[in-house]
Amino acid sequence: MAAGPVLAQTGYPDKPIKLVLAFPPGGPTDLVARVLAQKLSEQMGQSVVVDNKPGANGNIAADFVAKAPADGYTVFYNTSAVALSPALYKKLNYDVRADFAPVALTAVIPLVLAVHPSLPVNTVQEFLDHVKANPGKLSYGSAGNGNITHLGAYLLLQGKGLTATHIPYKGSAPALTDLVGGQTQFITDTVNSALPFIKDKRLRALAVTSLKRTSVLPDVPTVNETVMAGFEVGAWQGILVPAKTPPEIVRRLNAEILKALAASDVKAKLAVQGAEPLGSTPAEYGAYIKSEIERWDKAVKATGATLE
Repeated sequence: MAAGPVLAQTGYPDKPIKLVLAFPPGGPTDLVARVLAQKLSEQMGQSVVVDNKPGANGNIAADFVAKAPADGYTVFYNTSAVALSPALYKKLNYDVRADFAPVALTAVIPLVLAVHPSLPVNTVQEFLDHVKANPGKLSYGSAGNGNITHLGAYLLLQGKGLTATHIPYKGSAPALTDLVGGQTQFITDTVNSALPFIKDKRLRALAVTSLKRTSVLPDVPTVNETVMAGFEVGAWQGILVPAKTPPEIVRRLNAEILKALAASDVKAKLAVQGAEPLGSTPAEYGAYIKSEIERWDKAVKATGATLE
């Protein structure tokens, strides 16, 4: 009876692998996923095809993969949304810890606090002072209620006892469009989404949310070094597979992902987007997801944000 699965695993992969992504094409997660998919295709001798299934803060894609055959041919390119959803939704059709097997952390993209140029501030401290002087008068957009881009701004304001009006959008693109147009005043968005607007001076970058400065905005300080020591919020990404995927396939995928992340051409392509390659063992990624669920459960509950 053992011969069947052994033979199936030996030939893995012998057909294209579907990399299911929870967000639309062209977004910050999609850009990183496609760099990895291309490299994995080269390494494994099989096509790795990105399949975009956006909606419901990543839950449509997650539910699809959770119910897919556990054979290594349908994998979930997930984001930090998997750690946010348990706190945001009263009911989910999947359990991230029970229905998936962790494979590896892949990358993290810091957020950047960016303001409309009309705002009379040039530093993050001046920004906080301005918010304090105008309680409730400023507004900020995000890629969605409870999204990491919402929580980044919320935690910064909360940490200083400040308030502003949150306006959730369906993705970063419309949020940035309204900010550039002056309908909102600031945002904490992923560096690679906001970078084009910062470079052409349609937005002003005040701080990034990683502990260290990012190479794509080397002159922009961190929140950590300026106004709030230890402040760190990033849009992390990783790969999960259905829970009953054979361990041999999980190990193969992990090895290939780590090899891809270590490749100089992949590092260069990710650096252009402000993305930092990570890498981990499956066990390390599982522990990280658990800790992030616990971390964001408290943060989300503090915002009062819920989604259906």
